[in-house]
Amino acid sequence: MGVPGSFPGSPGKPQAPVMDREEVDRALGRLGAEHEAIETSLLALQDHAGRRLLEGAELTGVTKDRWAATEQSITVLWAHFDAYTAALTTARELRARRRWPSPDDLAELTELLRGARITVSGAATVGTAGAGQFAGPARLSEQFSLEELVGRMNALYAEALNVIVSADAVWSALPARIDLLAAELRRTLSLARSVGVRPGEHPAGDDLERITYELTQLRAQVVSDPLAFWIPDADRSAAPGGGRPDTARYDRAARALEDARREIEAVLDVRQDAERRLMQLRDVLSRADRTLTEARQARGEVLAKIAASEVPAVSGPPTALHEQLATAAEYRRHAQWHRLSPLLDSLEQRAEDELHRARESLTAVTAPLAVRAELRGRLDAYKAKAARHGLAEDPLLTERYDVARRMLWSAPCDLRAAEHAVLRYQQAVAEALLPPGPDSGPADGPQGGT
Repeated sequence: MGVPGSFPGSPGKPQAPVMDREEVDRALGRLGAEHEAIETSLLALQDHAGRRLLEGAELTGVTKDRWAATEQSITVLWAHFDAYTAALTTARELRARRRWPSPDDLAELTELLRGARITVSGAATVGTAGAGQFAGPARLSEQFSLEELVGRMNALYAEALNVIVSADAVWSALPARIDLLAAELRRTLSLARSVGVRPGEHPAGDDLERITYELTQLRAQVVSDPLAFWIPDADRSAAPGGGRPDTARYDRAARALEDARREIEAVLDVRQDAERRLMQLRDVLSRADRTLTEARQARGEVLAKIAASEVPAVSGPPTALHEQLATAAEYRRHAQWHRLSPLLDSLEQRAEDELHRARESLTAVTAPLAVRAELRGRLDAYKAKAARHGLAEDPLLTERYDVARRMLWSAPCDLRAAEHAVLRYQQAVAEALLPPGPDSGPADGPQGGT
């Protein structure tokens, strides 16, 4: 964290002429500053939190392979730094011999500072191939100038830092998010168990089981192979650690958990509302039963009191619905809310249909009684009309009234004959109310109002 991306470079290429005293002093000053910057960066790399995590983790996959190569590169990097330090120390000691160096001293210093005089053994250079920068056959030793050595160290350092920073970025981002999601998953699982949502019994229970397995696997893989979850920037020349963690699997698990949570909350709503809905169902079915009982009683009355009438049969009580209502109550007692929810939805609609059917049955059964009641009311209304006009003692009207009344108030009642008798009485009343005169029309028709 906070480690610079590369060491300070050495501008320009070595020049052939021998350096003078001022040039040597300036070069030594610059190389000394470079040495301090390189050492600071190496120490920071050594103490980097990501490096300590990589060294202590049980790595797998891509990260295991890349870290093995990176560790070798870091070893090579220190070997290069030691060679750089030794060469710089030799040059400083040579310059410190005399205040005014001789031509031979200046020639030797020029060779040290600009020539390829630094020898690095093959064991120290072979690791550079692991960084993906200097692949090639191993050599017994290589010769470098100070400038070339700095360039080699820059490349090794950038590659090592990229691996460390990338792994650390994944570890800093994903495990914590996975842990938070796992905590939410545990709360959801607890809620699911409380409402009876379990694997094998409800789809949401199966989903939660899959999410639990996925998060367990995802966290283990992120911890052991973080670089498998790193998407580098398309620009390969970007600073080390350029890129972002791959959260696709985490995002899918989070969405799946949210969907499961909503499903469980819907089941929870059923639990909280179950007693009210069960009471309403019992009430609806009770009203349907009472209506059917009334219809059966009315049918017996109709059959006893009305003759020559088609009376429809009345079905029995909705036994299947009552059995399913008992099953729903059993589900509620055993907290099987995931089964109760669809059953209540079905029962509510079917119970309303059953109540509607019972009411229609009662209406159909009692229709003949309603017809008889209407005829009775019409007969009495015309009798009252005749009385208002002073015709209460008229023999014909009295005779026809008595005939119709006997039919309507006797059992069984022949509705067709009774209706005909009522019409004859209406006609007689209408004719009796006609004004005198051969051309006058009737005052009231047979169906006139009262």
